[in-house]
Amino acid sequence: MRSPRIEFAVGTFLLLALATLLALAVASTNGRWGTGGDGYVVKARFSNVGALRPNSPVRIGGVTIGRVAEIQLDPTKLDAVVSLAIEGKYDALPSDTAAGIFTAGLLGESYVGLTPGGDPEPLKPGDEIYLTQPSVDLLQLVGKYMFSGAGESKDAPASEGDAAAPTE
Repeated sequence: MRSPRIEFAVGTFLLLALATLLALAVASTNGRWGTGGDGYVVKARFSNVGALRPNSPVRIGGVTIGRVAEIQLDPTKLDAVVSLAIEGKYDALPSDTAAGIFTAGLLGESYVGLTPGGDPEPLKPGDEIYLTQPSVDLLQLVGKYMFSGAGESKDAPASEGDAAAPTE
């Protein structure tokens, strides 16, 4: 015979497991369901997006003002076109705003950083940000530094052991 206590314990365990899975699902989407509603989308072109992913933050001065909505490849120019979903309360971004892809810390997440310009004309939904800075590949930079002889100087004087012996 089955004990009602065992059945209750198994049921409670399953409900806790489902609640934990739901909490993980909400956490992995940063607590957002759907698109967010009252914002607008602008686009930016980058030659390299690095580890940038959809739903990555868009920040100004460290404050998150939106999310990366979509990343696509332009088949003609072969650039990455990043759609940025900006919250509606930040509708006065100047049209000469610059965008760059940065990394939070050495191995942190990638995000799009915006630097507002001074143009009185604001960005409109569907506009493109033209001043962009691509992602920097740290492994490529380290490789160039290590294997290019960055520590050696071409104009450095020869050391005493390299000098030819004077002839008499």
